[in-house]
Amino acid sequence: MMTAVEKGDLLYTGKAKEMYATNDPEVLWVQYLDQATALNGKRKVVVDQKGRLNNRISSLIFKDLAKHGIPNHFIDQPSDYVQLVKRVKMIPLETVVRNAASGSFERKFAVEHLTKFTTPVLEFFYKSDALDDPFINDSQVAALNVASGEVVAEMKRQALLVNTRLQAIFAEMGVQLVDFKIEFGLTATGKVLLADEISPDSCRLVDEKTQKSLDKDVFRKNLGDLTTVYQEVLQRLATVEGSQQ
Repeated sequence: MMTAVEKGDLLYTGKAKEMYATNDPEVLWVQYLDQATALNGKRKVVVDQKGRLNNRISSLIFKDLAKHGIPNHFIDQPSDYVQLVKRVKMIPLETVVRNAASGSFERKFAVEHLTKFTTPVLEFFYKSDALDDPFINDSQVAALNVASGEVVAEMKRQALLVNTRLQAIFAEMGVQLVDFKIEFGLTATGKVLLADEISPDSCRLVDEKTQKSLDKDVFRKNLGDLTTVYQEVLQRLATVEGSQQ
């Protein structure tokens, strides 16, 4: 554990996390919050233990990805609600990988819910609360000078690698990975690095047997108690990873 790292000034407050500087300029302090949002932050409630559960789930997944050759910003989880990560310059794009139809894809194209795709669908969304994170294609990314073609290509490459590994992890848990959202940043040397979080907040998960939701759709659609669902995901993941909660 990096006990020498100390929490500094607040840099950013997001929908479910706060980001702080530390006494190490290359390390950031991420404080997970017991907060759930929907409708791009317009609906917001406190959910007991959510921050702790998401922090633990994300930490376990980041460690697993690193073990399987997918570098990311994770350094350590020094406490229930805190994660230490490498400082990167975030690229203002959400990368979404879909293995089956749900959410906006299902609505836009009138596809039957959970129709499986023969190959993953990869999409980008421009990170802007004011614009409600609109879909953006490669040409639009270039026109807005959001990221270079090389960076976009690398984000796609890494996203598909992440998808392959996440599908394997969740399959062992008896869970179907429907889709997920990830974000990337650039290191000081310009390297594209997986960042942000990977949790039931950013993944769409369904139980393979019952088809019940095991993600934030439970909150979005008022399907039940979010804490109970996230606890179940963590228990299954911890068993698969051979870890203790």
